[in-house]
Amino acid sequence: MAHLLVTGGAGFIGSNFVHHVLSHTDHRVTVLDALTYAGNRSSLEGLPEDRFAFVHGDITDAELVDRLTGEADAVVHYAAESHNDNSLDNPRPFLDTNIVGTYTLLEAARKHETRFHHISTDEVYGDLELDDPERFSESTPYNPSSPYSSTKAGSDLLVRAWVRSFGVQATISNCSNNYGPYQHVEKFIPRQITNVIRGIRPKLYGAGENVRDWIHADDHSSAVLTILDRGEIGETYLIGADGEKNNKDVVEQILSTMGQPADAYDHVTDRAGHDMRYAIDSTRLRTELGWAPQYQDFEAGLSATIDWYRENEAWWAPAKDATEAFYASKGQ
Repeated sequence: MAHLLVTGGAGFIGSNFVHHVLSHTDHRVTVLDALTYAGNRSSLEGLPEDRFAFVHGDITDAELVDRLTGEADAVVHYAAESHNDNSLDNPRPFLDTNIVGTYTLLEAARKHETRFHHISTDEVYGDLELDDPERFSESTPYNPSSPYSSTKAGSDLLVRAWVRSFGVQATISNCSNNYGPYQHVEKFIPRQITNVIRGIRPKLYGAGENVRDWIHADDHSSAVLTILDRGEIGETYLIGADGEKNNKDVVEQILSTMGQPADAYDHVTDRAGHDMRYAIDSTRLRTELGWAPQYQDFEAGLSATIDWYRENEAWWAPAKDATEAFYASKGQ
């Protein structure tokens, strides 16, 4: 039995990872989460008390991080400010959490010689042209375009430097866009699903041609566990499920699956600096570590996600009105 410290474990991807670990292994998990707007304690309800603990705290708190890291066999670092729109509105929290927080964790991992896995994003690579046949790989140069992606790129480089300079036992994964349970309603897919549930027309940035490479959060979780178990220290692995879809197709798929006309949505002002296309080449993860996604059919994963939001309105409803009011103020 291993003891994992999971930062940001009350957030969307982190909470899915915690559920996955406790369901598929005999590991113990301690979650450290600051419970900012994107963290939700109710996302961790019903977990086994003998194998799960929650600590309310900030990853920039060096004393707290040092104590918790010293008690763990491995740190899985999900905690991040992660919303592009918010980073354009106020970049400072992204610097504090993504840069200073990662530094604080790395120093604790260095002191205690604790295994460290850093969760990152494909957005550090910038974007691709819509007609470009290439996909992001581990050798793609970084080219971030927002305060969010630039601070995540910076945190990746910190991890690489701490491996090389100090011998920290770390790996990195850069993942494509996640969808699934427990995702905040500000995000693209849950916003559209919950709009339809509420009888509100979905919203689409610009023409909706922007392409994202979608992966179900369960598949992201299984990939991270695979890297923890079999990944080579100092290496980076890209996680993707070959799920390229443009935003227009995703909105229309949501509407069709929920029994609505596929064109029952509104176009809104596009986001500043909106990246055009992300695409992940996860060949290395699949061939070297033997990983494969469970949800190889995007429509099946999306249908399961829609069912979850229909069945868990009590989880997402408290944040819905404030989220829509914020977007309305921006004409989105």
